[in-house]
Order: sequence, then structure tokens, then C-alpha cells
Amino acid sequence: MLKVELDAIDLRILKELQRDGRMTNVELSERVGISAPPCLRRVRKLEEAGVIESYHADLNASRLGYDLVAFCMVGLKHQSEANLKAFAAATDSWPIVRQAWMVNGDSDFLLHCVAENLTRFQDFVIEVLTANEHVDTVRTMLTIRQVKKVGLVEI
Repeated sequence: MLKVELDAIDLRILKELQRDGRMTNVELSERVGISAPPCLRRVRKLEEAGVIESYHADLNASRLGYDLVAFCMVGLKHQSEANLKAFAAATDSWPIVRQAWMVNGDSDFLLHCVAENLTRFQDFVIEVLTANEHVDTVRTMLTIRQVKKVGLVEI
């Protein structure tokens, strides 16, 4: 994958959209200091290049009844390409797993989980995660509180 060439205006556009993806093109153009038509062309170019992947609402999980956030470090029995792919595919069917990364080190995967409560999370870990045929070890970490939340890329 090739790195996309971005100028200072593109970077300002990305910074503003990462902060607030709902603003209108007119508001965005005012914030970055260009007129609306070229701003829209730049945004579309960034979308087409895959720099902007999507727009979404950032929901408050606890207000929706999801009070538990945890991370699971998962070690597989065997790290063959087939097993890695099979486990990665299995995470797609687990709604409690919100994000998953293949990692190196003591574990093979890091799972970001969000659940209604501790019982629901424990049920998932015991009945689903550790029961997966590829899983050897699972270490869990319950969060206390989130202390920082920013966009994924520093711009």
C-alpha cells in the first residue's frame, strides 16, 4: 500500500474531520481556510484514496447499558497461517469483541471487548473465547476508567 502525499491543507482537513465528522463542507472549508468547492474535492480525493475510511457516530457505551470494557490477550495453540486466519474470522461473529488486533509477543491477539456487565463478559470468556478450538491461553484485563480518547492518528 502506497503512502498518500498530503499537503498542509489536506492535513488540516483530516484533523478537523477527525475531531468532528458531522460538520458541513462549508464549515469545514471555513475552518481550513479555503472555499467550499475545492474543499469538497479534496475530501472526496481523500475518501477515494482510502485515507478517510468512514464516518460514524461515537456512542457513549455506558449510557446504552454497556458498563464493562475489557481487553483479552489471547494465545493460540498453533500459530499457523490457517489457525491465525480462522481465529481472526471467528472474532467477526462475536459482538462483544469490538476491535481485534493480531499482535506479537506473549500473545497472538488483543481483543477490545465491551459488555453490559461482568457476568456477560465472564460468560463470553468461558463459553465462547476459551472454548474456541484454536485458543490456548486467555488473559483478561478489566478497565477502571478511560483517561484519554482521541482520534487514532495524530495530525
